[in-house]
Amino acid sequence: MLTANGTDKMPKKFSRLVSLVEKQYQSITPGTGNIPFGLRMNGSLHTFGDKAPAFTIKLNDEQAVAALSTLDQNTIAEAYLEGKIDLEGDIMRVLALRELFNDKRGMQFLWRFVQPMLFGQVKSDKKWISNHYDTEEDFFLLFLDKRHRAYSQAVFLKDEEQLEDAVTRKLDFALEAVNAKPGDRILDIGSGWGAFVEYAGKKGIKVTSLTISKRSKVYVQKIIDQHNLPCEVLLEHFLEHNPGEQYDAIVNCGVTEHLPDYASSLKHYQKLLKPGGRLYLDASADRVKHGQGTFMSKYVFEGNASLLCLHEYLCEVAKSNFEVTGVWNDRHNYYLTTKAWAERLDSHREEIERRWGKKLYRIFQLYLWGSAEGFHSGMIDAYRVVLTLI
Repeated sequence: MLTANGTDKMPKKFSRLVSLVEKQYQSITPGTGNIPFGLRMNGSLHTFGDKAPAFTIKLNDEQAVAALSTLDQNTIAEAYLEGKIDLEGDIMRVLALRELFNDKRGMQFLWRFVQPMLFGQVKSDKKWISNHYDTEEDFFLLFLDKRHRAYSQAVFLKDEEQLEDAVTRKLDFALEAVNAKPGDRILDIGSGWGAFVEYAGKKGIKVTSLTISKRSKVYVQKIIDQHNLPCEVLLEHFLEHNPGEQYDAIVNCGVTEHLPDYASSLKHYQKLLKPGGRLYLDASADRVKHGQGTFMSKYVFEGNASLLCLHEYLCEVAKSNFEVTGVWNDRHNYYLTTKAWAERLDSHREEIERRWGKKLYRIFQLYLWGSAEGFHSGMIDAYRVVLTLI
C-alpha cells in the first residue's frame, strides 16, 4: 500500500526504492523473516506485508534513500547512526529482518585479519579492545547489573528473575566449577568492571585479574583498595602473562571471543595452570568462525575477534592436555541478559545522548538489541565450558 503527499521528485525516487525493497521482501522465505513494516519519507508511506506494520523505517533525506537502496547492512546502519534514518516501533523486529539485507564485506573485513599478521595479535588487541572498554565506565554502568557490573551472560532460573540475581548465580557457578576455596590463586582473564575480582576476593580467594584497558585497571584497583581484597589487577595481555607460579584455576568470562587462535590460548592456559586445575570460560558463539558482521567489527568489537566456534574449539581441546568436564548451552540466558541490558540502555537514552551523543547510544542500541534478537532467533549461541588439566 502506498500513499503519497509530497513533490513529484521525492515520490519518484521513493517509489523506485519501494520497488527494490518489495522485490527483496517477496524473496524472503515465508515465515522466516517477512515481518510487515512501513517505509516513510515526507508524506509518502508504503507498507510491506498484509498486516499492521510492526515498525516503520523513516527516511529523512535523499542520502537515506541512497543508503537503503544499497541493501547493505552496514551502510544502512551508518545512515541510522548519522540520523539520516530513524526507526519507529519494535527494534527487535527491525533487526529480525536481516534476511532482507546483505553484508557486503570489503577491504576493512580483510584488513582486520592482516593487522595481527603485520603487528602481532597482542599489539593489535591493545588497540582494538581499548577502543571499546576505554569508554567511560559511567556509560557501561548505566546498563549493566547494579550489583556486580558483569559484562557477560547471566544464568537465570526463570525469565522474570532480576538480572542481578542471575549474575550472582553465574559467578557462584564459575567458582563451584573450578572448585575454588579461600586462599586459592585464580587468574581472571578480562577484568571488566571488577565483577569476578570483587565477588571472589570477598570470599578470600587471591585473584590476579588481567586487563588491557587503562580505565578498567583504574576502576578495578579502586574496588580492591576499597574492600581490602587479597587481589591484584594488572595492565597486561593474557598471552604476555608469565607470573612464574602456576594458578589453582583460571576464569575467563567473555574474553574467548578475543582469543581466536584456540591452539595458542589453550597452550598458554596449560602453562599457567597447575595439574588438575580447572579452566572456566563462557562466551557467545556461532557455528562458523569469524562470522561477525561488518557493523560489529567496525563499531563494537574491532579486529579479528570471533564468536566461539564450539566444535573447532573442542577439536583443539582434544589435541591438548585438557579434558572436557562440562558444556552448558546459554543461548536463552544470553538472550535474557542482552535484553535486560538493552532495556536499561533505552531507559537512560536521554542521559546517554546528552553526555556521550546520539551516535554512541545508537551504536549500543543496535548492538544490544541485535544481540538479543540473534540469541532469541537462534542465529547465534552461547556456552559455558569447564576444562580440567590432566
